[in-house]
Order: sequence, then structure tokens, then C-alpha cells
Amino acid sequence: MGADAKRLLDEALRLDPSARALIAETLLESLDLDDDVAVSEAWQTEIMRRCADLDTGAVAPIDGDAVIQALRDKYAR
Repeated sequence: MGADAKRLLDEALRLDPSARALIAETLLESLDLDDDVAVSEAWQTEIMRRCADLDTGAVAPIDGDAVIQALRDKYAR
């Protein structure tokens, strides 16, 4: 990875989760994986619905670290 890419990645990782999700979604869409990844029509519809829910604010992303900690707390013995 070049120095510019490393710097950009470091800066992106400091963004809030919703901004990182938008960047990740945009980058993945730019790869044009339609021919490489087979996704059923039902899943494609579900993916688009979930993305729209995030984009409109109907649902909020949950921080992954918080989810993992909550699961650890719940299932700690």
C-alpha cells in the first residue's frame, strides 16, 4: 500500500461509523462486482432496502465494538 493510500485509510478510520459505512459502500459499488458476485434478486432487494434505511436515517448503524461488548457481557459466565 502506498503512502497516500495508507494516510487516506488512517484518516478514514477516524471517521464516525456512518461516514465509514458510506465510504465503504461507495468504494464497493465502484468495483462493479455485478458479474463477479451472484446475488439472488431477493437478496438484492433486501440489500437495497437496508441501504435505503441507513441513508434515510430510518435505522442507525450500531458500533461493532459496542455490539461485541454487549454480547460478551450478556454471555459471560
